[in-house]
Order: sequence, then C-alpha cells, then structure tokens
Amino acid sequence: MYTYSYPRPAVTVDAILVSNRNTVLLIERGREPFKGQWALPGGFIDMDEELVTACRRELEEETGLRVGELTQFRAYGGVNRDPRHRTISVIFYSFQDEESFPQAGDDAAKAQWFPLSDLPDLAFDHLQILEEFKSEILK
Repeated sequence: MYTYSYPRPAVTVDAILVSNRNTVLLIERGREPFKGQWALPGGFIDMDEELVTACRRELEEETGLRVGELTQFRAYGGVNRDPRHRTISVIFYSFQDEESFPQAGDDAAKAQWFPLSDLPDLAFDHLQILEEFKSEILK
C-alpha cells in the first residue's frame, strides 16, 4: 500500500494526565528501549488513525483508563530522541479530578501516579516534555 524510496520518521502520541493532587500518570516500560524506566503513556499511531484517537487508544491499552477531553500540547522531533529510529511525538494532556486506578497493560509493566515535584528517571525526552509542560501550562 505505502512504499517509499526514502526514509521517513515514525509518528507517536503521548499523554500527560495530571490529577488535582498535582500528580502525573506514568508507565514503567515493559520492553526495550528503556525497559524498566518510567515514561508517559503512549505509542505509535496506526495508519488510519487520527492523532487524538491514537492517544486515547494507547492510554487505554497501557493504563486501562479512559479520559474525556485531550488537548494537544506540542510536538517533539529531536533527531536522536528514540534510539530505534527517527520518531516524532505529538503530546496531548488532560486534567483529572482524581487519581483513577490505572491497570498496566500492553507493553507497560506498571502504571502509577507520581508527584510532579518528585519524578523518577524518565525514558526518552519525557523529563524535558514534562518540564516544558509545567512551565507553560501549569504556570
């Protein structure tokens, strides 16, 4: 169906869920790269999927949670942000009234809420993403 004679980047989506307790939902990666490290829930879009739909799907697959409104924050496309290949991520966010009880699934080993002021070591460029989100959205 799709064939190209030149390389092209992969597109992913990631979700920032922030609770009213100033915590963020993270998943522990169950696969390489960065197996065992924490990250924002997310993953690769399907070819026939809208970005926000992919974000909802990945969030539900990895945490078991369904959310209401998701708002696009920004895109990240640093050349070396993913060791597998060139990846561009579109980030969405949502504010939650409470910390729902996530259940890890798909390629997430765990799903857990963390205080935004005390984050664990994060995979990829997710610390940068969260720092920019805090300074721009949570001012």
